[in-house]
Amino acid sequence: MGNNMEIIYRTNVPWYNYCTNEKAKVIQMPRMAREKHSEAQYHIMCRSISEVNLFRDCADMDFYLHLVGRYTRKYKCAVYAYCLMGNHVHLYIDPRGYDISSLMHSINTTYVIYYNKKYDRHGHLFQGRFLSKIVDNDRYCLVLSAYIHNNPKDIEGYRGREEEYPYSSYGIYLGIRKDTHRLIDKSLIKGIFGIKSKKSFIRRYKEFVSKRSDMEVIDPDDTCEEVFNLQNEYDSGRKVIVRDMKPAKVMAYIAMKLKKSVESIVSTDRRQNEYRAFTAYVLRVLCGMRYKQICENIFNVTISGCAELCRKGFELTEKKGSQYSVVFNELLYAALY
Repeated sequence: MGNNMEIIYRTNVPWYNYCTNEKAKVIQMPRMAREKHSEAQYHIMCRSISEVNLFRDCADMDFYLHLVGRYTRKYKCAVYAYCLMGNHVHLYIDPRGYDISSLMHSINTTYVIYYNKKYDRHGHLFQGRFLSKIVDNDRYCLVLSAYIHNNPKDIEGYRGREEEYPYSSYGIYLGIRKDTHRLIDKSLIKGIFGIKSKKSFIRRYKEFVSKRSDMEVIDPDDTCEEVFNLQNEYDSGRKVIVRDMKPAKVMAYIAMKLKKSVESIVSTDRRQNEYRAFTAYVLRVLCGMRYKQICENIFNVTISGCAELCRKGFELTEKKGSQYSVVFNELLYAALY
């Protein structure tokens, strides 16, 4: 390269600066692709940028949990464990076939907008992309839950009382705190333990987590022998959603059940707004279509307009007993395996 060129490696950014005497050239290096699988579960970790607290008060933490609950319900994902700390978040999420990047983008982007407006600031809040690790076996699942639930041990007053930390799901598992944000699906971990008695599960799970209280990193060699040596029936109850339904068939089914015509989906008649919103939401969640695809192929609306339709469609399905909730659950049942 010659004696007059110096190479400086910047390890804290995904690219290198090549500096010469004449001028600097910045070469953008591609980011490493995130490891994904349609049936995968994930350990998610998000951290704030240096010297900035991700949460400044309890209201911030409550709002973040509200977002996690809202978007996981919207896209029919499951949360098995969580813990919110001052500058980072741990989530154990099962997207159930939904794209994990899209899910976390929705949660974190909405939170940044809220945070920047509340504290009159601009710019980034999170330290790069969220980190994700695929959870590929039952032992990893249990050890991960213990690791997440032991996070509060370093907070003053919570060592040995981690279950009392209000922004962790540990207390929900032990039955000492209500799941006010409707977040936690306990069926997977309870199913792995295979203990039907609620009291017995609580006692055994607390013993399991407490035994790993000094764990600083997740131990891949942890055999969890105290769980897998039990001769109990194992049924996690986990379901994955196949999100590749054919849009034409879905729209025809919705039209039949709601006694509408498929053509009226593209109508500008305001009386069809609920029908359009519900259809857009189903196409997004069960057909795996992006907003742009829905806009270009079905609705003559902007991307933001399509996002608003999907939001309204989701709210329609949240009304228990409504015709939209019934039809959606029928389609959802057909997509489960």
